[in-house]
Formats: sequence, C-alpha cells, structure tokens
Amino acid sequence: MKPAPGGDPRKRLQSASPFEERYGFSRALRVGDRIEVAGTAPIPQDGSAVPPSAYEQMRLCASIALHAIESLGGRFEDVVRTRMFVVDAADADEIGRAHGDAFGAARPVATMVVVAGLLDPAWRVEIEVEAIVAPE
Repeated sequence: MKPAPGGDPRKRLQSASPFEERYGFSRALRVGDRIEVAGTAPIPQDGSAVPPSAYEQMRLCASIALHAIESLGGRFEDVVRTRMFVVDAADADEIGRAHGDAFGAARPVATMVVVAGLLDPAWRVEIEVEAIVAPE
C-alpha cells in the first residue's frame, strides 16, 4: 500500500501490473469507507499464461480484486458492486457462475456487458469491484 502524496486521505494499492505506472492509475484506492478496484484482467501474478476458459479467467479476476480489497482493510462481504466486461455473450453463464462462486455470499449488485474487445485478445473478461467497509 502506498500513501497518497501531500496528506491526501486516500490509500492506494499498486500491483505488479506494468499498466499502472505506464497509464497512471492504481490497482485500488480507499477513501474513507469506500474501496474502488480498477479494471481487473485475468493476468496471473506469476507470469504464467492466461487461463483459456472464461470461468477460470473470471475466478482469477475475482481473486485479484478481492486481494486488493483485503489489502486495503476490506473483506469479500464488503463488496457492494461488480461490473463485468465480456467479449462474447456465449461466455455469460460461465462468467456468471464464477461470479457467484466468488461473490455470491455478498450478493452485490452486478452488471455484465458485452464489449467489442479488451486490451489483450486472450482476455475474455475484465471486472471492476466496489466495496464499502467499516471506517478506520
């Protein structure tokens, strides 16, 4: 976790993604009782290949996003919204099932939209996650 400059009350979390530095964003940001997680793609942290199935990609995205929330003091039960960007509507059931496995107990509001493409053609899903946590 990296403190924000100049007494800014925001707490930022950076990951190993080269896109964060290059494009000027944080993996996640906590302001008060809110945690926002940036678009999270199925990029294995160990550098291995992107999983081929939409289900496994969604599970990986959820794992990365939940790790970010936990790193900023939240829990999966604190998740209140998810957004799923998918490139093929035929993957909706697999992605939805993986979403339920990861977030079902929290029952957040969720949106799934089909998009023309994602940054890497191997990615079948990318997610954004929001949580509301107990004040520090």
